[in-house]
Formats: sequence, structure tokens, C-alpha cells
Amino acid sequence: MQRFLFPRWVNRFLLGLAAAAAGGGLYATVMGGLVTDPVTLNPGYQPEQPVPFSHAIHAGQLKMDCRYCHNTVFEAAHAAIPPTATCINCHSPADAQGITALSAVRADSEKLDPIHESWETGKSVAWKRIHNLPEFVYFNHAAHVNSGVSCKSCHGRIDQMEVVYQAETLSMAWCIECHRDPNPHLRPIDQVTNLDWQPPDDWDQAAFAEKAREEQNINPQVHCAVCHR
Repeated sequence: MQRFLFPRWVNRFLLGLAAAAAGGGLYATVMGGLVTDPVTLNPGYQPEQPVPFSHAIHAGQLKMDCRYCHNTVFEAAHAAIPPTATCINCHSPADAQGITALSAVRADSEKLDPIHESWETGKSVAWKRIHNLPEFVYFNHAAHVNSGVSCKSCHGRIDQMEVVYQAETLSMAWCIECHRDPNPHLRPIDQVTNLDWQPPDDWDQAAFAEKAREEQNINPQVHCAVCHR
């Protein structure tokens, strides 16, 4: 019986197949370990909003408290997106006679047209969410800020941002790291929304955090049920 021999071109085919397998493995490693990493995906996300609202002006220069717009942050799990009525308190549109019902800061600015249209039609402004956790993750704003964790810890220096972007990864590992050692993030509760707060020169952060945790029973958990409910 004559023995079958593969043609010589099969050798080149096998080399090509091996190269493709190696390249595929490298591609999977890059895509799975780098491109989809939270550090790569999340920080820097900065969508364009329908109204160019400057936190640097409102929270920075004007020193408006975060709670004026996000008024549920100390009472609810979610920090509310401000309704159009909140914006109209300062940016009331002028009528045909040039008269405004409320404060009229830059009433004629074209940048405020979406706000004025929303006020007239009753339709909400289509703000784009920036800090967006997966649906299977539960996060309670009130629990954190009432424990002395500043907005700055998660959102960065919002008061310096002309256009808001995601400053931190907000990944599971990032959250667990804080739950394991919350002490560096604790501050007096009345300074939580003061993003440029600096402790006094004689401040002892370790002593303050230890006392605050004992008085307020702050003991963050790291088991799955804390966030995955």
C-alpha cells in the first residue's frame, strides 16, 4: 500500500496557521486586558451636553453649593439632575417686551435656548449622564456624603471643570480599595461639598477619621451583597 504524503505547501500553511494563532492570542490579550480595562475605558469620558454648563464658573467662581442643583444628594441614593426650574431661577427668559419673571442672567444668550425651550414646552433638557455605573451595581450617595466622603473623592475637582468629565475609574477594585481604607477620604460633614477645602496645619487625619468612624459607626463592608443587590 502506497503511503500518503502531504504536499510541501502544507508546511507553509502550518507556519501561517501558527502565526495566526499567536496573533489571535496577542489580540485577545490586548483587547481583554488593556482596551477593556476600566483605566482605559472610563476616565476622561466627556460627552458634549445640550447646554455648555460650566461648573468652573458656577461651583468655582460663584461658589454655588453642589446641593443647590443636586438637592437630593444628602437624602437619597441618587444625586438629582437639576430640573429646568432650577436653571430658570437665575436664567429666566425675557418676554416680547423684554421683561423677565425671575433673575435674568444672560437672558439673551443663545447657549440658554435649550433651557428656555424646556421651560416653555415642559420637556426636560436631554442632559447626558457621565458617571454611569452598571445596572447591577447599587451606590447610595446619601450614605457616603453623610459619612463625610466628599464629592471630590469620586468626581474630582468638579469646581475646576469647564466641561465635566469622569475623573476616576469607578471600577469595583477602586471602590473596594476605599471600603478597605476609608480614612483618607473622610472629612467634616459640613465640608463635604466644599471641594477646595484644605485641613488646618495642625490637622491629624488619622485621629479625626478614627473618631468619626467610632461616633458614626462607619464600617464599610466589602462582601458582594453591599453593592450587588
